Amino acid sequence: MADLFSTISAAYVAAGQNTSKPGKYVNVDPEKFEGSWNGKYANNQTFSIQISNVTGFRAKVKYQSGGVTKYQDVLIKDNSFRIADSRFSLTRDGTAQVKTVLTSSSTGRQSLETAFAKQS
Repeated sequence: MADLFSTISAAYVAAGQNTSKPGKYVNVDPEKFEGSWNGKYANNQTFSIQISNVTGFRAKVKYQSGGVTKYQDVLIKDNSFRIADSRFSLTRDGTAQVKTVLTSSSTGRQSLETAFAKQS
C-alpha cells in the first residue's frame, strides 16, 4: 500500500512541472541568459547550468548536478524553460530560480527542491 501512495505522490510532483501556459514565444535578450549559472539546493548539492547560443527564443543548455549531466535544446517562454527534471526561471538580471525534482538514491523518494542560481 505504501508503494501505491509513493507512486501517486511522485506522479503529482511530476505533473506539477508539466504545466504550460498558452501564448506566443517571443525573442529574448541573449545577454540576460547566456553564461554559467551556479547554485546550491537546501541539501547542499550544487548545480550548474550553462546556457549558450541564445537565438530568438531558443537556446542550448547543459545542466550538471552530482553525477548527472543533461544537454538539451530549449524554448524560452516567459523568461523560463525546462531542462530534464528542472525548471529555470529568470527572476531578475543575474538571478534565476531553479526548481528540480530530485530522487533520493537510498530511498527512491522524490522531492521538489527550489534554489537560486547566480550568473557568473
